[in-house]
Amino acid sequence: MTYKILARDGRAKRAHMETVHGTIETPVFMNVGTVAAIKGAVSTDDLRGIGTQVMLCNTYHLHVRTGDPLIRDLGGLHRFMNWDKPVLTDSGGFQVFSLSGLRKIREEGVTFHSHIDGHKIFMGPEESMQIQSNLASTIAMAFDECPPALADRDYVEQSVARTERWLLRCREEMDRLNGLPGTINREQLLFGINQGAVYEDIRVRNADQISELDLDGYAVGGLAVGESHEQMYHILDVVVPHLPLEKPTYLMGVGTPANILEGVERGVDFFDCVYPSRNGRHSHVYTDHGKLNLLNAKYERDLRPIEEGCGCPACRSYSRAYIHHLFKAKEMLGMRLCVLHNLYFYNRMMKEIREAIEQQRFHEYKAEKLASMEAGE
Repeated sequence: MTYKILARDGRAKRAHMETVHGTIETPVFMNVGTVAAIKGAVSTDDLRGIGTQVMLCNTYHLHVRTGDPLIRDLGGLHRFMNWDKPVLTDSGGFQVFSLSGLRKIREEGVTFHSHIDGHKIFMGPEESMQIQSNLASTIAMAFDECPPALADRDYVEQSVARTERWLLRCREEMDRLNGLPGTINREQLLFGINQGAVYEDIRVRNADQISELDLDGYAVGGLAVGESHEQMYHILDVVVPHLPLEKPTYLMGVGTPANILEGVERGVDFFDCVYPSRNGRHSHVYTDHGKLNLLNAKYERDLRPIEEGCGCPACRSYSRAYIHHLFKAKEMLGMRLCVLHNLYFYNRMMKEIREAIEQQRFHEYKAEKLASMEAGE
């Protein structure tokens, strides 16, 4: 991997990252395909057509459904889903948080009960790395625990210390796997994850410690899980300066267009979130003039595209009235068109952000974008 900063505007950075599966221009939004597919009947050919650079898939979900050994036997995720660009796999650590009623955490790892059929699963750092190696993703995430943002301080301190120990085990296991002749992607990258809830001293101490490991990249996890936006931005203000400038920085699970603009301003490279696809499946679409709900009756006779001048497949060919009809008729095409539009909107916004940083006008761009989205139609 090579990662080169091309331009900076304040703390915002515009970078170029070369991986074994191709180039990533940052800041970048990763389209979320949890089980190797974007919800809403969107294909990898569609993703290429709307400017997607990176796809995110989930270790836990692919492990319990279909199974990583089968995906390995079929050539890894890229071949399996016909995707020739970078893939980042989440480690399964977030499920330690989201499946809190179905798991038990020990030093060795976490015992889950599958949310699909209830069978017992054990996943620790080594198992997570092995599954991600079977999936052969471009970037593997370290296995961590994501404590609730507002958790008790003593619990968070113990959790972060355990996650730090797990990170060392992840690195050791990845080094072993990347050295095996049968490994599909022997150039797999490892990103560590900063945790610490909303306790800035724990966050900073953890950031300093994991930075010493010289990993391929660093994520800030455990945000957008219960804290306010102001708390999230404050943590980024405090933590990002303690992560290596010359390595990619990833804000996990975030977020809205406004969240992304705030994150970029604080030096973040990578973002992911289910919002664009989830909202699209429920008729909510993003525009430069705010979010629209195409199920509203006022769009029944509206022959305009979702957004004038948008180059997405939906806006090039269909009207708001037609998409409104599709949702009322419960036709899947309505969901598909809205998901495509939202992902295109996010990818286009990231391109605009990169250009604004290059032109040393990111702060103006951010202010204009936020004002436009807040003003509405």
